Amino acid sequence: MATTPQAIVATPREGTFNKGFARRVRMSGLIPAVVYGAGLPPVAVTVDPRAVTKILHSESGHNTIFDLDITGQTGGKAMIVDWQNEPIKGKLLHIDMKRIAMDKMMRVSVPVQLIGTPIGVRTQGGILDQVLREVELECLPNDIPSHLDVDVSELALHGVIHLSDLPHSGSIKYLGDEKAVVAHVTAIKEEETPVGATTAEPEVAKKGKTDAAAAAPAADAKKK
Repeated sequence: MATTPQAIVATPREGTFNKGFARRVRMSGLIPAVVYGAGLPPVAVTVDPRAVTKILHSESGHNTIFDLDITGQTGGKAMIVDWQNEPIKGKLLHIDMKRIAMDKMMRVSVPVQLIGTPIGVRTQGGILDQVLREVELECLPNDIPSHLDVDVSELALHGVIHLSDLPHSGSIKYLGDEKAVVAHVTAIKEEETPVGATTAEPEVAKKGKTDAAAAAPAADAKKK
């Protein structure tokens, strides 16, 4: 379950928001943010980036549902849905948060973790290729898994794990094609060139040059 008792405290922003205002907010040790969703109007706020970073780096990451405490307003549950980092140093610059209704289904993307080394890799010379690293599913907020563990230790060469093979429960519903490939064991491709094989074009060029060289002496003999 992607929840945490940790809370984010947000303070409503006042005044016109522009680059100068955002710079002053960041110099004060906070970052600008927006809260929306649950049928309520969006609210521009400022938050402590340390609390946000702690959530993003937790096991459930951006799927974490936390308590959002907006100063002077009614609190509730929320989730981080988007964030912007400074390209060089990686510091948080801005985040978007969405209010969450705990009794309503929602769509989220959840990481897929492959467990074990396939038989096809250990004994059959294959390689494991993970095609989907995240899958989209629908469930209630309290049922969001932090990740999905998939045991691939018995997967033989050319074996495939489809979306339909992922762990199922009555609380979650996978979205997308059930035949979609999540992971498979493939053979190692090797480029082979037949011994002594040459291309046609060099042979023709070589032959033409030889014929021309042979014809030259014959032409000189006729002139004489």
